[in-house]
Amino acid sequence: MAGAHRKSLTLVSTSPAETRRLGVWVGRHLRPGDAVCLMGEMGTGKTLFARGIAEGLGVPGGRGVRSPTFTLVHEYTGRHPIYHLDLYRLQGEEELEGIGWEEMLYGEGVTVIEAAEKMEQQLPEERLDVVLAREGVRVRRLMLVGYGRRFQTLVRTLAARRRR
Repeated sequence: MAGAHRKSLTLVSTSPAETRRLGVWVGRHLRPGDAVCLMGEMGTGKTLFARGIAEGLGVPGGRGVRSPTFTLVHEYTGRHPIYHLDLYRLQGEEELEGIGWEEMLYGEGVTVIEAAEKMEQQLPEERLDVVLAREGVRVRRLMLVGYGRRFQTLVRTLAARRRR
């Protein structure tokens, strides 16, 4: 995708609580049909961020949100349906079709995808990517990349909020 069609912001989180709070902020700004793609090594906080998104979408405390590594998909009820996928164990595109990938991505809910880099060519053009990297025991670097006008605006809004 051309650089002109995306906006990025890099943040440093100094605690798991801060990483979750950032997810809550993102979740509060999501609408049906939105996709958030979480990328990074195991143990960088992707599920924690997803729990924050669920909380921001109305799941009290992000309760019950856990990694769907072995089941591939968990569904939660918030302000909108939340489809939480983990592509880590996926072997190929055929498995994506088997879990109803397109119905989730383009349906009435919000889709949160862990290990999204495994199927990068299949991701929607308009989305929010969140790349998490370990900087220490509790410190994480998060790069948020908004693709498409709506997610570029979301990243700009977050950047302006962080400057205050």
